Order: sequence, then structure tokens, then C-alpha cells
Amino acid sequence: MKFIKNKSGLLERTKSANELDDLRKKISNHKRWDLLFMITGIIALMIAILTFIALFAQMLIDGLPRLSWDFFTSFPSRRPESAGILSAWVGTTLVMLVTAVSAVPLGVGAGVYLEEYAPKNLFTEIIEINVTNLAGVPSIIYGLLALGLFVYQLGFGQSILAAGMALALLILPVVIVATREAIRSIPIAIREGAYALGATKWQTVSDHLLPYSSAGILTGIIIGLARAIGETAPIITIGALTFIAFLPPSPVTNEFPFISFEWLTAPFTVMPIQMFNWVSRPEEAFQLNAAAAGLVLVVMTLTMNGLAIYLRYRMRKNIKW
Repeated sequence: MKFIKNKSGLLERTKSANELDDLRKKISNHKRWDLLFMITGIIALMIAILTFIALFAQMLIDGLPRLSWDFFTSFPSRRPESAGILSAWVGTTLVMLVTAVSAVPLGVGAGVYLEEYAPKNLFTEIIEINVTNLAGVPSIIYGLLALGLFVYQLGFGQSILAAGMALALLILPVVIVATREAIRSIPIAIREGAYALGATKWQTVSDHLLPYSSAGILTGIIIGLARAIGETAPIITIGALTFIAFLPPSPVTNEFPFISFEWLTAPFTVMPIQMFNWVSRPEEAFQLNAAAAGLVLVVMTLTMNGLAIYLRYRMRKNIKW
């Protein structure tokens, strides 16, 4: 062991040759493990991407020739060449509308309360643990809960309203967790600056925390809705129709007040249910229809995610820290 003087005149310990060799070996081993982990991650990523590309390409090859204007404007039929997805995509749109209106305000409000207003005690911790665990509960459980609560107890029946509320329960934990994480990412200096200028708790939340965290909250909302749009188990559980040749009443009317809510109690079907109906048939032509419907559903999901990325980029660009 030797000591030498550095530029500041202080003594510092020099390393022996053996210690330097050991240090080099440790660094070399760490780099080797880093390289191995990177290669493993790349292989896993490529397997996932190639699997998706293969499945999407097969769906594209089978379903693209079937896509046409008639396919979007025709009702399901026993003849595969004349069958369409009109009732399915309209039902999906209306169900997702109910889901968004139900889950987004409630989820964001619950997330803000738990993060900013709820007292830190045992009861709050139990709620937080349960909210986190509910995000991993199988979707069929939510379907059974919706069947007992919305269909039988509240008397909604097998309707669009019951389906939308069931999917809202499904994505509610996702929205709550995303809201809390987005608020947590805001620097503490934002809160301290607002309080220093005399802002109240609500003014700090509404004027600073929510605008700055809106990009992250929106991302969580879109991810939740993208999951809900492809769910089948809860919809089947509450009694969605596998074959329906009519549309629910229009939400917009020609008479005052120009809005109708009769469509909330109408029977319905959605895209995953229509695909399930076609896949269960032995004719190959129905399999092609299912591939075309799946292609439409994938495009709808990718469009929602693309919209989330675009809005998040715009929101973050307009925020000035």
C-alpha cells in the first residue's frame, strides 16, 4: 500500500497491481453480463415483434380482400359473402362511449383523491393495495360482478349500459393507477411554488398538477380503453347477442331536446363477439370474415394508441416548466 500526494497536496492511496487486476476482472465480468442481458432482451423483443407481424400479416392476407364498403354497412347474415359488421362496430362504439364516460371521470377523481387528499392511514393503505390488485383480476370476474349487480340488482338488463359499466369496472383500476403515477411524476417544486404564492389545495391540483400530468393520465386512459375494446368474457357473461340484425336507437333525434337515451337499454353486439360467432362456424368464408373483422379491430386499437401518443406529445410540448 502506498500513498502519494495529489494536486491538492492531500495523500491518496494507490492501488497495487493485484488490486488493479481484480478491479479489471470485475469490470470485465459486469460488462459481459450487461452484454448478455442486452442480447437476451433483444431476442425477447424480436420474438414478440415477429410473432405480432406474422399474425397480423396472416390476418391481413385473409381479411383484406373481404374489406369493402358493404362489409361495413351490412348486417350479419347466414350467407358469408353478404355478411357485414354494421351492428358490431356500432355496438362497440356505443359501449366504449359508455365505458369512457363512466370510467374516466371516476378513475381520475379517485386517483387525485388518493394521491393528494386521502389521509395516510391503514384504511387508505388497504384501499391502495386493493386498487393495485384489482388491475390483475381476470376479466371474467368483472363480468360475473356486472351480471349480479347491473343486470339483476339494478335492472339494467342485457343492454349497452350494463356492458359499458362492466368494462368501466374493468379499466377503472388502470385509470386510477395511471393517474396516481402521473401526479407523482410532477416535481415537488411545482407544489411548493404554488403554495408559496398562496394557492389553495384545489387551485394547486386544478391549475398545476392536473395540466402537467394530463399527458400521463391520457396515456393510461387510452391503454385502458384499448384493453376494453377487445374484451369478450365480460360481454358474453352479461348476455351480448351473437347475432343481431338491427341497430339500437340513435342517440341523436330530430325533436327537442335532440338527444335520446333509449339506446342505453337496447340489446347489442360488439366486434369480439361477432368474430367469435364467425370463427365458431365451419365454413372457410366465415373464417375470412372473422379475419377481416379482426383486422378492423386491430386498426381501431392502433389508432387509439397512436392518438394517445400524438396528444401526449402535443401536451408535453405546450407545457412550460
